[in-house]
Amino acid sequence: MIDENIEGIDQTDDEDDLYLHQKIMVDKGQILMRIDKYLPLHSKNVSRSKVQESIDNESIKVNGMPTKASYLVKPNDEITLTLTYPKQNMELVPEDLPINIVHEDDEIIIINKKPGMVVHPSLGHRTGTLVNALIYHLANLPTHRNGEIRPGLVHRIDKDTSGLLVIAKTEYAMTFLAKQFEDHSIERTYYALVWGIPRENKGTINKNIARNLKNRKICDTFEDPEIGKVAITHYEVLENFSNTSLIKCNLETGRTHQIRVHMKSIGHTLFNDSEYGGNTVLKGLVTQKYKQFVDNCFEILPRQGLHAKSLGFIHPGTKKWIQFESELPDDLQNVITKLRNFQ
Repeated sequence: MIDENIEGIDQTDDEDDLYLHQKIMVDKGQILMRIDKYLPLHSKNVSRSKVQESIDNESIKVNGMPTKASYLVKPNDEITLTLTYPKQNMELVPEDLPINIVHEDDEIIIINKKPGMVVHPSLGHRTGTLVNALIYHLANLPTHRNGEIRPGLVHRIDKDTSGLLVIAKTEYAMTFLAKQFEDHSIERTYYALVWGIPRENKGTINKNIARNLKNRKICDTFEDPEIGKVAITHYEVLENFSNTSLIKCNLETGRTHQIRVHMKSIGHTLFNDSEYGGNTVLKGLVTQKYKQFVDNCFEILPRQGLHAKSLGFIHPGTKKWIQFESELPDDLQNVITKLRNFQ
């Protein structure tokens, strides 16, 4: 699905006070679904009641025509949402928040992000993000492509994933680093704690990734090459426990939730990944003792077991290869120790 957000663009003469908020191109593999159920899953902050109200006002159109709430969304439909107020621009507020700066020079900053910290502001997280902390730490960071509210960011990691991020301090550094991400020449290694023990110690997962057809908050893999974007993950088993494994993952591409989705697709969901079903016992005999042990591990690691361990790239200033490594955070390391010692 292509999701285009266009801010404050006036429409036709008879819609002078309307603003096109979103255009959605429905995936070719989409199952039939009522539009009043489909849109809340595929459009942020649009409730079912808001969909009904907008349909009554003929502010939602399918393939250029007004629709009804009972309309069944079909593959390749074009849906537009036109609302009576402009999209809200979020003001970036500098905040004096603690951040772990691993390295800083004239061109870049390397951050070791703690779990639980959102990288950039959104409607649900206007403050307390890494970007809020960065603009306090360093004024005038460059803005990301297309004017998005991501000062200095050329990539990101999920809220509950910990580890290394590179931040550009100049426009040139941002362009230089973005090109390396585009060319897949950045070295990114993650450590993932997963359910189960893979049959092969090494492997490559090459499966397209797109938003889940029923739930926009998560992603899924697709065999159809025309659905989603190419996603490639190389993995290697570092250590096996009784019902879980520690995996090293190298990203060739950087899609949303890539490791989480790819590992689940081969039967090894990340440990305590609540969005993808890893927050319950998926492997092993579910005895009372074992369930209590796993619940204790979940309390120690109240997030998915994923850490951005290393990051390597050509420095935009020196033009030399640089590499950064980080230690596993305490929550993940403590759970690994418990799993290692469990009898």
